[in-house]
Amino acid sequence: MKIKKNIFCLIPARSGSKRINNKNIKKLNGLELFSHTIIFAKKFPSMHICFSTDSEKYQKIAKKFMEVDDLRPKNLSGDFVKTYNVLKYELLRVEKRLNKKFDFLVLLQPTVPYRKKSDMQKAINIIKNKNVDSVVSITPVLGGHPLRMKVIQNSYVLNYSKEKNENMEPIQKLPKVYLRSGSIYMIKRNAFFKYKNLLGKKVKPIILKDKYAINIDNVEDLNFAKKYK
Repeated sequence: MKIKKNIFCLIPARSGSKRINNKNIKKLNGLELFSHTIIFAKKFPSMHICFSTDSEKYQKIAKKFMEVDDLRPKNLSGDFVKTYNVLKYELLRVEKRLNKKFDFLVLLQPTVPYRKKSDMQKAINIIKNKNVDSVVSITPVLGGHPLRMKVIQNSYVLNYSKEKNENMEPIQKLPKVYLRSGSIYMIKRNAFFKYKNLLGKKVKPIILKDKYAINIDNVEDLNFAKKYK
């Protein structure tokens, strides 16, 4: 029986990067960084995978693993282009070509090299709940807690949290906080267009730790990721 592809999966990999030149094709365990994400996405037959890039070089590499669409336009390839706009463009382009609409949308960032199939399957199971707009992967903040953060205004140090009094509680007593890890963003199609973002209002978490929380942004992250296989 043919499995219905009801999930649109975007893997965005533009060529411009500031902290690491051509970050998305740096080698990790013998493969270009974005290749790890393509290989992972192909484990899910219900996903239609769209590799979006502005680079002919990236496009050529990706074709070793999958069919690749045309290059994205230049107006969607700059440093300040919102991922929402890229996803919207690629989604509508593919839906027009296939003459269909997807139920769910997934963003898999190519800077996340390690993912577990069970985490993605959990996200898929959660998104089918009627009371959920989206599912997002998060990771615990172990240091740099927001209640410890400061801003400088008029040369004076102030609390970023706007609290008037200094919080001197030990870190163990502070509320648990999390950061988006970048591994999984999954949202219902109607919520994506209603709220014009990747999360909507009712968001469920997938909590990731250790190597599965690695999101490569700089050389230090890349070197850390190389310690794992």
